[in-house]
Amino acid sequence: MPLPQLALALILALAAPTFAETAGEGETPRLSIAELGQVLQFDSMFEVLKDEGIARANELVDQMLPQGRGPGWDHAVAAIYDLRLIRAEFNHILRSELSKDPQAAAEIQAFFASDLGQHVLTLEIAARRAFLDVAQEEAARVAADTPETARDPKWRKIQRLIDAGDLVEMNVAGGLSGSLAFMQELQDTGAYGLALPVDKLSTDVWGQEAKLRADTSAWLKAYFGLAYAPLTETELETYVTFMESPAGQRYSSALFLALDTSFRRISRDLGRAIAEASQSNDI
Repeated sequence: MPLPQLALALILALAAPTFAETAGEGETPRLSIAELGQVLQFDSMFEVLKDEGIARANELVDQMLPQGRGPGWDHAVAAIYDLRLIRAEFNHILRSELSKDPQAAAEIQAFFASDLGQHVLTLEIAARRAFLDVAQEEAARVAADTPETARDPKWRKIQRLIDAGDLVEMNVAGGLSGSLAFMQELQDTGAYGLALPVDKLSTDVWGQEAKLRADTSAWLKAYFGLAYAPLTETELETYVTFMESPAGQRYSSALFLALDTSFRRISRDLGRAIAEASQSNDI
């Protein structure tokens, strides 16, 4: 499952209402992440990401610890996916990145505040929630992998969206760095008797690159196909055009950096939690 690229959340109009908080004379306006978060529906988005994360964590621990999770597992996972911590990390980086380009920041907020922007965000979040159901995700993958889809003019626009945000490569890099952080934490805690040199550990993780790239491409195609099915070609073109603009590019890169930083921290903490659960079971 790729990182939640909010090209899975980037949309529309270039007016520019107030994106920054009011500043005094001679002061630099401060970016209002709270205001931006409301426009971008971050509360709903992060609730879905939390549910995704907990489901994946439980699936992972069941695979790695078939003898049982142990009594402290649920508490550990709840702490890892504490939205207050995640949002604090995320907001800090997003504010830092977007504050570098106030004009782009204003265009981003105006774009997402439009009716089309809000509609796209709602569709993206609904599709992400639908993918919590394995059967719905599989159905979307099957639907995306058909000759009819390949001939659909919408798919060419979706491919432009993926290319504009470099979503395949960014997700592959983020996924591999998260896997490496997870494995390093397992090794540092002595779980499973891991004692690989760092370069060997990195080689093993990066050996997953081709498989991860293929799965990421398939996931993005299925996800975008489901999310944007209700949009007209004109609406989708408007969205893609913004994503290809300098403001869209700035937002995509800032969002990825913010999400990737949180993801790597979560991966490390999850590795530590599984190691501790394993050691608890051995006592």
